[in-house]
Amino acid sequence: MELTERIKEYLNQEDTSYKPYELYSIICGDETNEYDAFYKALAKLEEAGEIVYTKKGKVIATRFSGFVRGTFRASARGFGFVTPDGKAVKERDIFIPRDNTFDAIDGDIVLVNLTPQKYRGSQGQSDEGKVIKIISHTAKTLTGTLLLSRGKKKTRPVFYVVPDNKKFNFDVLINREDLSDADIGDKVEVEILRYPSVKYACRGKITAVFGESDSLLANYNAVLHSHNIKTLFPKDVLESADKLSESEILPDGRLDLRDKTIFTIDGKDAKDLDDAISVERTDDGYILGVHIADVSHYVTEDSALDEEAFVRGTSVYFADKVVPMLPKALSNGICSLNAGVDRYTLSAFVSLDKNGEITDVDVKESIINSKVRGVYSELNDVIEKEKQSEYYDKYKHITSDTLPLMLELYRILDKKSAKRGALDIETTEAKIIVNEYNEPTDIIKIERGITEMLIEQFMLCANEGVANWLSWRDMPCVYRIHENPDPEKIKAFDMFAYNLGLNTSVLHTKTLHPTALRKVLTEAKEKGLDGVLSKILLRSLMKARYSSGCQAHFGLAIDKYCHFTSPIRRYPDLATHRIIKKVLKGEIDSRNVGRYTAFATKAAINSSENEIKAQMAERDIEDLYKSVYMLNFIGQTFKGIITSVTSFGFFVELDNTCEGLVPISSLNGYYDFDERSYSLSNGVDKFTLGMEVEVLIENVDIITRKTDMRLV
Repeated sequence: MELTERIKEYLNQEDTSYKPYELYSIICGDETNEYDAFYKALAKLEEAGEIVYTKKGKVIATRFSGFVRGTFRASARGFGFVTPDGKAVKERDIFIPRDNTFDAIDGDIVLVNLTPQKYRGSQGQSDEGKVIKIISHTAKTLTGTLLLSRGKKKTRPVFYVVPDNKKFNFDVLINREDLSDADIGDKVEVEILRYPSVKYACRGKITAVFGESDSLLANYNAVLHSHNIKTLFPKDVLESADKLSESEILPDGRLDLRDKTIFTIDGKDAKDLDDAISVERTDDGYILGVHIADVSHYVTEDSALDEEAFVRGTSVYFADKVVPMLPKALSNGICSLNAGVDRYTLSAFVSLDKNGEITDVDVKESIINSKVRGVYSELNDVIEKEKQSEYYDKYKHITSDTLPLMLELYRILDKKSAKRGALDIETTEAKIIVNEYNEPTDIIKIERGITEMLIEQFMLCANEGVANWLSWRDMPCVYRIHENPDPEKIKAFDMFAYNLGLNTSVLHTKTLHPTALRKVLTEAKEKGLDGVLSKILLRSLMKARYSSGCQAHFGLAIDKYCHFTSPIRRYPDLATHRIIKKVLKGEIDSRNVGRYTAFATKAAINSSENEIKAQMAERDIEDLYKSVYMLNFIGQTFKGIITSVTSFGFFVELDNTCEGLVPISSLNGYYDFDERSYSLSNGVDKFTLGMEVEVLIENVDIITRKTDMRLV
């Protein structure tokens, strides 16, 4: 163990301070000669904020010193909060008044001295503190708008960048030689060369130029850049994909399913079709066939394609675009299960009894020929209108036997899902309609029909089946896990649901099961409160992630689960496919199983990180398009629902899913925030989650992607 770690570990054992020479004797021994290394280690630990010196010159671990090490979160109004390292759920963030920030910026790792509270205000009952040291800066770059100030006198022009993120409440000075061909008014990325302080202004240099700061394209590109979303593939990767796309498809000893009734069902705009389905009736129940594009046949281990897919981790979907994980020659070409052409697949055959319980799973390398390119909206219409549907002729060869059998099995699986307690959390998704200039012209809610839910249940079943198939063989797998929620967060959810008038007695158990939460959600749905409650519940649950360790999926109420069905657009699915194929060929045994377990672990960690990155980019792009759309409605009024209440106001979601803030400063009178009931009240009027209000659109800022509203 390194000397720094030995010192840190010893000091963190108990609340005791030591003179440096006393600590040296304990750690190194009196007979050693490690003085230089020891004092360098102390300096390193002090620099990192792990230890502090008392007024008497003694060394003590920061956690016992009365000081707190944590992450500073800035406010646009100058004050901030510090989240302590390893904060327990019950602990509160530390409020830092604007005069006590020590010029820390958002994301900095800082050391805080707790101070007596001068006032509480709208910050609630947080501890109050003073930043005494900035340990490290997390933000290395920022995006903003380049501006020019000439001053009143004939002085040299001053170039500066105003950050997009209002939490960075400082400007960044730019030397002329660091402009990088940017024009005044451009949105740019800036590398921070010197951080702001009492003595000096922040200084930086421009490293990327996106275009005019108020344009949709510039903001779009800035979002992708800030989340490190790669839009272009390396030349060798594209060449490899093009070459593979021209390869011949032959049975090659695979299970030949080309004469079977197998087909895809996807959205109308989908181009990367990676799953097809089939169903057969048996004496005991059903065999569900889920046939997935055999991407691992083309994207082989350690190839340039594989390395690029690993780095990307997932495809990223925006309004009318996709940044694919794989080049289009593969994702939209030879890997996509297009109708009427032969394609390589991995087929999972899940045997189910008449109650939908899995009795057996078989996985085969196969070749299929999809019989029809199914579209959700078309099949929903056929199911509803039958022969009266305008799409009936397209699907008539599956409407007599195959489709009714699939619907029969779907209803069994759906009933089974409800019985085991899988959480049915309804979230509102939006579809952004754009014109030929890529400008948003409409925003509509996405309504899920029966075929969307059918495919969802079939994919869940296949994913569970494959996870079991690998687990039964003690083989590695990239599992999809969802840990049990934190008891304190469930306690807060319980209180909120109870205040809505819901029966929460089912939550008062020693070990929480998703069945209990489902019962509360069901009652909320009956009372029209499910939209609000679902949002609160989502905040109370852990985030699902990937892991090489087999753990249950709480939200689905499934013991073993993985992602197998989307290898064109998700790397964890591709990794699981690769392991499956090694198992099928007998290429994994006790001698090399550790290698593939390590591969599954690496893929799981990287995939979880890339998933979060993609989700943030997708959210920011969606907010950008919504902001551009809402520019057309400034001064107009809408009805909406309060979806979030904070100490600084409440957010209202309109029927088109666009959201805006009604700031507390725009309300009449003094309002108190009650974090237990998520409400703002002045003793007469009260604003709570789920309330319908009428608002006027006051302002829209596409740079910050924020919409300001006020009550009508």
